[in-house]
Amino acid sequence: MSDTLPPCPSCASALTYEDGAMLVCPECGHEWSPGSAAAAGPRVYKDANGNVLEDGDTVTVIKDLKLKGSSGVVKQGVKVKNIRLVDEDHDIDCKIDGFGAMKLKSEYVKKQPR
Repeated sequence: MSDTLPPCPSCASALTYEDGAMLVCPECGHEWSPGSAAAAGPRVYKDANGNVLEDGDTVTVIKDLKLKGSSGVVKQGVKVKNIRLVDEDHDIDCKIDGFGAMKLKSEYVKKQPR
């Protein structure tokens, strides 16, 4: 049965199944309608203000972010240059001076004008 169903658009699992008019992924729990998976195009990343983000943009952190596994904090107002967008639980891969490699969520940043 899952040979004819499309893979999950969220995690790419091939174990999808039908539940009424919806398709369901048992691995991540994502639900979608069969027509929406084909119509969905590339993911659009937006900052806290709704501006579209692109690879290489400069962003500013809009709130203090506690670092997991550390007592450090990335303070509000820190500029992050040359971001890289990824399709994971955190949207942005970057390097922050004084902290090193970091993953951020796009909802906690604001795009800087070029």
